[in-house]
Amino acid sequence: MDKYLVFGNPIAQSKSPAIHQMFAEQTKQSMHYDKFLSNVDDFVKDIESFQLAGGKGANITAPFKEQAMEMCDQLSSRAQAAGAVNTLTFSKQGITGDNTDGVGLVNDLLAQQVVLAGTKVLLMGAGGASRGVILPLLAQNPEQLIIVNRTTEKAIQLAKRFDDPRLTVINFAETEKHSFDVIINATSASLSANLPALSANAITAHTVCYDMVYGKQLSPFLIWCQQQGAKQVIDGLGMLVGQAAESFYLWRKVNPDPLPIMQAIRNQLSA
Repeated sequence: MDKYLVFGNPIAQSKSPAIHQMFAEQTKQSMHYDKFLSNVDDFVKDIESFQLAGGKGANITAPFKEQAMEMCDQLSSRAQAAGAVNTLTFSKQGITGDNTDGVGLVNDLLAQQVVLAGTKVLLMGAGGASRGVILPLLAQNPEQLIIVNRTTEKAIQLAKRFDDPRLTVINFAETEKHSFDVIINATSASLSANLPALSANAITAHTVCYDMVYGKQLSPFLIWCQQQGAKQVIDGLGMLVGQAAESFYLWRKVNPDPLPIMQAIRNQLSA
């Protein structure tokens, strides 16, 4: 039976094994997927050991996405743009690295009937989560993709990586002068129940607000967006399942249906 692992630290909270097992049952694939707690000093050795033992592929989560990229013999354009990988495929040619986070985000937005083409999109945050989604977002042809970050210089450096005239940078104070069609929260603020310093003026009755964090309840950011009159608020569960679906496709060449898996996890969260 083909074997796959997700590597991270911490890893106990990972829903990837449950998601991929449901994908396998849905598509009638013979495979086993589990999680592996790796330490920073042992990560390379752990990957090599799994590969030598016949592993077919792996997902990579924090804090190993950059380290995993350095191990790859080939990289997709998505991984190169992101500067990090979350999916490894092992073959006779070596290790191929990809980043499916951005595809997961975009596919979830499109599945929720969110229009991206010709729109003004605000991306909050300039860390790894933002870096991984910029190329797939630009591929949807927004009129503008604007990055805002607590440290403006970091956002400027991120924008320079992509060299696209649609990609610009503002600071949080300037969000008072703008309104947006789509706002994506890729900051870590929701993990600590904090709010980004976004002006309420940025949200109108036609704004869709997305938070990469998900949980039993809406994040404080999404609750605040509702209070400002946002048209629609969406949490990050669909992105999680969507990036997993893309990894599954890279390994198995079969497209699973994410919707029933999303619903199953949503039911588990609210149980």
